[in-house]
This record gives sequence, C-alpha cells and structure tokens, in this order.
Amino acid sequence: MEQKPSKKRILLHSCCGPCSSAVIERLAPDYEISLFYYNPNITDRAEYEHRLAEQKRLIDLIAGEIYVEFVEGEYEPSKFYDCAKGLESEPEGGRRCEECFKLRLSETARAAAEGGYDCFDSTLSVSPHKDYRTLFRIGKELAEECGVEFLAGDYKKRDGYLRSVRLAKKYELYRQNYCGCKFSRIQKRPERRELLEDSHV
Repeated sequence: MEQKPSKKRILLHSCCGPCSSAVIERLAPDYEISLFYYNPNITDRAEYEHRLAEQKRLIDLIAGEIYVEFVEGEYEPSKFYDCAKGLESEPEGGRRCEECFKLRLSETARAAAEGGYDCFDSTLSVSPHKDYRTLFRIGKELAEECGVEFLAGDYKKRDGYLRSVRLAKKYELYRQNYCGCKFSRIQKRPERRELLEDSHV
C-alpha cells in the first residue's frame, strides 16, 4: 500500500478566533497546524483575555474534525508600545500597523525556526482591512532572516473573509470591532481621544 506523504508542520500566527476559523479550515487538509496566539497589540488586558478565551473555545469546538495545537506567546504590550512610538496618530493601515505586523510576524518566524516547523504564516491576511502586499514583504524578509519558509497565503481570496464571518456566526464567536490597540480603538471612537493623554508611550 502506498503511504501518504506526511503533512508539513506550520506555525500559524492568529490574530483572533473568527479570523483563524476559515484559515484553519483551508490549511487543515495539507498541514499539521500549531496555532500561535501572539498579540501584544491588544493593549487592554481584559480584551486580550476575552479574545484568547474565544480562540481556545474555537479550537475546542472543532477538535472533533480538525486537531490544532495551541501555543500562546507572551503577553507583552510594552513591545507594541515601543514599536508604535511616534506613530500614535497614524491612520489605521498606516506605518503603525506595519510596525505591528513586523512585531507579530517576527516573533512567529523566530518561534517557527526554533520549533523546527516547515513554515509559518498569519491569519492577518484574511481581513480586507490588512494590506497583503505589506504582509507578504515583511513575511518574506523574515523568512530569509530566520531560515524558515513563509507560506504567504492571501486568505481573503476565494471568499475567505466571508467564510470566516459565517463560521464566527456558526460558532457564536465574539467579533471585535477594532484591531486591538488603544490607538485603533480611539480612531473608531473619536470621542475617546483623551485616552492618548494618559498613554505611557
């Protein structure tokens, strides 16, 4: 009997449960998935814990169909504040977000290399609000630097985002209305700009 080739091991950075749902589904036939939850950009601790709990709940809900190993990175918002310094007033999708992508993807690439994974990737590209070209460039640079392949999936293609919305509804997942940092929250709610004044950035 011909033996099926073993699946490649991927370390998949996840920004949240809803975004990860469709990406996990797409990758599962071809990859052994370890999901890496590293999001120091979620600067409010309660919000971080809420999203973390929802991510774990999703993995438990799909466990009968898809096995996903869960790996939680360090919660270190000070690193996000460091990379965002001077960019606090940048619009969503601007240079602050690019630095945030670098922070999260660099830790994913490092962990993938140290863990002996075949490749790494991120669920960030499933969102229509995230620029794939920027993610692709950062990921490829880190792959070269760390010596591990960047899969570079553009998961919003083939209705990936729509699928994530449907799966979030199916599993009754919490869907946040801002990316994570206090600056993106303020930009969503301009009346709360006073939060900038007490920033320790």
